[in-house]
Amino acid sequence: MSLRSRVIDLYKNLYHMGKEYPGGSKWFHDRLKLAFSKNKEVQDSKQVEQLIARGEFVVKEIEALYSLRKYRAMKQRYYDKDEEVSIATQKFEDSVKKL
Repeated sequence: MSLRSRVIDLYKNLYHMGKEYPGGSKWFHDRLKLAFSKNKEVQDSKQVEQLIARGEFVVKEIEALYSLRKYRAMKQRYYDKDEEVSIATQKFEDSVKKL
């Protein structure tokens, strides 16, 4: 795969991932376009490889961010309620013991 096609694939992947970015998709897409346009003059293949590696690292970081966000949402929906139920149950049992 040529460097050009790898860069285009990376851009498309990041653009797609930015649609759900917590800071807003417009903000993310503007920053993405700025970052890619800033480095459009780079011709050295080693430097392009380094930039691609950095972009792939950013992809992994965004995936981790999304996974963490999903985990927190799941935890909030299910586990925190279980803790509230157990606290309420404990209070109920304590009040029954007093009777």
